[in-house]
Amino acid sequence: MGSVLSPTANHAPLRQRLQPEDDDDDLLTSRDRVEDIAQFPYVEFTGQDSVTCPTCQGTGCIPTEQVNELVALIPYSDQRLRPQRTKLYVLLSVLLCLLISGMVVFFLFPHSVLVEDDGIKVVRVWFDKKNAIVVLAVTAMLRIRNSNFYSVTVTSLTSQVQYMNTVVGSQQVTGVSSIQPLSDRLVNFTVKAELGGPFSYVYFFCTFPKVKVHNIVIFMR
Repeated sequence: MGSVLSPTANHAPLRQRLQPEDDDDDLLTSRDRVEDIAQFPYVEFTGQDSVTCPTCQGTGCIPTEQVNELVALIPYSDQRLRPQRTKLYVLLSVLLCLLISGMVVFFLFPHSVLVEDDGIKVVRVWFDKKNAIVVLAVTAMLRIRNSNFYSVTVTSLTSQVQYMNTVVGSQQVTGVSSIQPLSDRLVNFTVKAELGGPFSYVYFFCTFPKVKVHNIVIFMR
């Protein structure tokens, strides 16, 4: 019985030594198969329920001159024809366009330029005894506010002095100043007014020696 068991004991190591060589052979065989498949030409297998491709005639290739003439057919159920979140993208695009349009209108649409009277600063009085005329030089100040997001230029400023609804003096100033965005600026101007002719009584009223303070009402615009 000892001679029967000895071949069995020596056979196991032999099988273990041969197994790596078998794996190498399988690996080489699989590589050969891949190369054979790569070199295998295109063949269209037509059966009972199939027909030969009319475009390539079963060759798997199309002529170069027909590249710009052929149209690919995509099934209607293809997911590429059904983009996701279309409504969301359209809504975001519309909101973005509205936001940009609103900002453009808000920043570029002309806003009003406000002119505020800051009061009369100096009044000088002269008397023309020969012609019985009272001459006034009124210096006033205006505050001009620019509510726009861009600079504005005040090209001209016209002012008038009225007495008893009659214009007795006017002045026009050109090239006043440039006002920066969202800022204001003070502008001084002087108007000369003459009270004579039908208003010569003002001269006698203002030169009446018994009255120390003489007040007359004038309007400026």
